[in-house]
Amino acid sequence: MQDFEGEDDQRDALDLATRLTGDHHQSLKLWLRMLACTVRIENEIRTRLRASFGITLPRFDLMAQLERHPDGLRMGELSRRMMVTGGNITGITDQLEREGLVTRVPDPQDKRAFAVKLTPAGKEAFAAMATVHEGWVEELLEHVPAEDKERLIGLLSGMKAGLDGQGRT
Repeated sequence: MQDFEGEDDQRDALDLATRLTGDHHQSLKLWLRMLACTVRIENEIRTRLRASFGITLPRFDLMAQLERHPDGLRMGELSRRMMVTGGNITGITDQLEREGLVTRVPDPQDKRAFAVKLTPAGKEAFAAMATVHEGWVEELLEHVPAEDKERLIGLLSGMKAGLDGQGRT
């Protein structure tokens, strides 16, 4: 994995879980371990997306949201789903629109508002990237046996349901 400026410091901080002793809470150790794994995978995917497709991870993520919603999504909904500010969504959308990958169309439920949709070129580009992206994720997690993946999916689904039940997103 290619190092980014400060990435070693980030790795050390995120890998604090390995240095926690029995005096520390298991929940903190679990959270730090999940965060460390997530950051490492995201950094690798981010590097590969830029090298292979010249696209950033946020732009890929926005296109993924739109691919799942062919009728388009309003900017506010994109912001909520991606957990970023509206200004970030506007900037990403503007870039993708200039490249002909997305378009703004009147929202069918509210003609005063606009929805963002993938263009045919955007659909084609995303399909190509998504196939490669899935292969990268498979490669990055190939050392985890299938049974462990199933178990982790179940455990994390239970954790998410518990958080959702507590009114957290």
